[in-house]
Amino acid sequence: MKKLMSLSVCAMLLFASCVSKKEYLALEEKHKETQDLLNSATVKLNKCLSDAAAANARVETMKDQLADMRRSNDALIKSSQDLTELTSKGAENLEKSLESLRESNLKITRLQDALSRKDSVTLAIVTSLKKEVGINDPDIEVNVEKGVVFISIADKLLFKSGSYNVTDRAKEVLGKVATVINGKPNFEAMVESHTDNVPYSKPPLLDNWDLSVKRATSVVRVLEELNVNPEKLIAAGRSSYVPLAENDTAENKAKNRRTRIIVLPKIDEFYEMIEEEMKNLSEGN
Repeated sequence: MKKLMSLSVCAMLLFASCVSKKEYLALEEKHKETQDLLNSATVKLNKCLSDAAAANARVETMKDQLADMRRSNDALIKSSQDLTELTSKGAENLEKSLESLRESNLKITRLQDALSRKDSVTLAIVTSLKKEVGINDPDIEVNVEKGVVFISIADKLLFKSGSYNVTDRAKEVLGKVATVINGKPNFEAMVESHTDNVPYSKPPLLDNWDLSVKRATSVVRVLEELNVNPEKLIAAGRSSYVPLAENDTAENKAKNRRTRIIVLPKIDEFYEMIEEEMKNLSEGN
């Protein structure tokens, strides 16, 4: 650049000695314009160089960003693949869970049907007993508790005071009970006798345990005489340990002296019915 300027000055001096003043001034003006153009070109060149450096820096930054984006994209692709695999496994597990739930619901439905059939039979027994025995007798009560039929007969109707021999009137009532029991071959009857807390001891009986058991076996024998299958009968004595009321008055003691005949499905047959339902389910029937 300095050489160019020196040459220009020398040329001007050389030309000044050879040309007129007017031409010299014109040449000087032309030189000034050329110098201005040169200065302007230099500024533009410097700016271009600066812009180029900045552009190169941006390119390098963008290369780094591109590399980061590629790494992120690769990570996202792998995550997507992993998620797809997990989603597939999750859907498979969910389908298995739903299938298991459907099978469980089907089993529950079948078991509920079995229980409903039992409840229907229980209701039929209650209806038959109330029809046969009568629901207006205050000494006889028929009810259902947790799917089991209870026939509660007051002590004064069955036995004389301190006795375990069944009265004639009680045999009439037991005859009606026997008719209902005989009509349900898949049910059993448990005779459960209760006493009050007054101590009892009349040989050969020792205490209230003996009295309650003896009264239960007396009722069982009457039912057997009435053609109830003895294999369906159970005798149980509870002594005074399951009272209905406090043994503090004569009236409450009379309530506690009672015999219950419990009509219930044969447990083994009931579970056989459930097992049969489960077997049918497992076979897809």
